[in-house]
Amino acid sequence: MAVDPARPPAVEIATRDSFVLARLCLPPANPVGPTLLAGLDAAADAVEETGAGALVICSTAPGFFAAGADIKHMRSLDATGFAAYGTHMRRVYDRIENLSAVSIAAIEGLALGGGLELALACSWRIGSSEAELGVPEVKLGLMPGAGGTQRLPRVVGRSRALDMLLTGRTVVGEEAHAIGLLDRLVAPGTALTVACEMAEQLGGYSAPAIAAIHRCVDAAMTSSLADGIAIEAAEEQLLFEKGEAREGIAAFVEGRRPVFRLYTRGDRGGGSDA
Repeated sequence: MAVDPARPPAVEIATRDSFVLARLCLPPANPVGPTLLAGLDAAADAVEETGAGALVICSTAPGFFAAGADIKHMRSLDATGFAAYGTHMRRVYDRIENLSAVSIAAIEGLALGGGLELALACSWRIGSSEAELGVPEVKLGLMPGAGGTQRLPRVVGRSRALDMLLTGRTVVGEEAHAIGLLDRLVAPGTALTVACEMAEQLGGYSAPAIAAIHRCVDAAMTSSLADGIAIEAAEEQLLFEKGEAREGIAAFVEGRRPVFRLYTRGDRGGGSDA
């Protein structure tokens, strides 16, 4: 896609010491169309290029995290274009979900449809007590098409997911936290601060260990208990043999802070890649 140098980016990307911050800035409501998706792709590129330990996604649009798919764009599409649009959105969201870094959505205001699907692709969702989350596609004769019908039940359970998907209703702050849709509930205006604090904390830990834990927990959602334990054992062994576990153990015994991130960018995917 050609980029107009005179037009502000749809996603502002800033590299911090230990994480990448991606600000959605496509007013008034951050519609998730090709422009925003390209910006999210660029944010994922920045994580991989810098070896950052976390990606924090927030919004500069007052009252919105992201309002959903770009309806005006969808209206212009034929069947082939609609399929390509869905494929593009799923690819970007899958990429964010599968980053070796932890991804954190800092949600203030509305996260609806494709916006909530973006947040569901993240490792964690930090939301204010005034955040409103929902998947209202049924009201348009549609359904979530970027992982919403698959990730939402895994997060909140089948019954609660069906409640949201079939009624199209939004859940606000405290209810979203109670059902597990928000991992942490914070005061209005503080979601980004809390998310950045979490990202900085993770920056002091071992990147291979974080990636391995992520893989094991994901395996727990799709594997039998026996297979999951086998995956866990293999990952643990690799962290000891090829990861940063030896440094962590030595630092503990010697009473000092461990010096992690001993590997090059290409080795940061975890013990199995070191």
